[in-house]
Amino acid sequence: MQRSIATVCLAGTLPEKLHAIARAGFSGVEIFEPDLQAWQGSTRDIAKLASSLGLQILLYQPFRNFEGVPDAQLAENLERARRTFETMNQLGCEKLLLCSNVDEQCDASRDKQISDLGKIAELARQHGVKVGYEALAWGRHVNRYQQSWDRVKAVNSASLGIVLDSFHVLALGDELNLTNIPLEKIFFVQLADAPRKDLEVLEWSLHYRCVPGMGDLPVLEFARTLVDKGYRGPWSLEIFNDEYQLAEPGRIAEAGFESLRWLEENLSERLVKFA
Repeated sequence: MQRSIATVCLAGTLPEKLHAIARAGFSGVEIFEPDLQAWQGSTRDIAKLASSLGLQILLYQPFRNFEGVPDAQLAENLERARRTFETMNQLGCEKLLLCSNVDEQCDASRDKQISDLGKIAELARQHGVKVGYEALAWGRHVNRYQQSWDRVKAVNSASLGIVLDSFHVLALGDELNLTNIPLEKIFFVQLADAPRKDLEVLEWSLHYRCVPGMGDLPVLEFARTLVDKGYRGPWSLEIFNDEYQLAEPGRIAEAGFESLRWLEENLSERLVKFA
């Protein structure tokens, strides 16, 4: 399994984060868009730096509040997507994470959501990239992974799949069931644990995530379901945690890498069995 981590997990500038991630042993990275926007240099320089450090840029994220908007805003969103895809081309990154819409004004119509997702999928195809649609646990109309899969299935484009995030699935008390989801439509997997908190799910997510094995969510069972399905893509950490942002980035990167090592050790027999 390729081990990856999102730059949002660490403190520091984007180059500092990439150096820390590479030193920890990761071979993959997710670029958090605000990190790239805060960088004063060129996008191509970041691509060169990642390559020189042996890091593959696996995902660019996040792209927000796209589907279910009025037609006038949809045109603006598609232009925003076009610019994002051009950035991805410069980064040498193939996949974009598209979060389900959280805007209170977005349309509840499933047909409208599917139509909009079809348009971004076609635009992605034209740019040689792919879009992974993720159901945010606090999404306005799409907040569970089966709902995101329902829309992706209906679009039926090779350029559109789903992203599965352990926090968004498990924080709502759902169990991962992949019986009806083809393996090739699982474009990316993000992992995070969290201690149990009596909080709104958004606040819980933004401040208290932690590395797998250090919280109370059944992340190991989540990963086991993926392995049994045949998933052999990257394991990628996406962790929002206030304490992590105050810590030395190398220490957090190393803790993250060890958490993925722990996960794989606990899945080793299944990885062999289902190879």
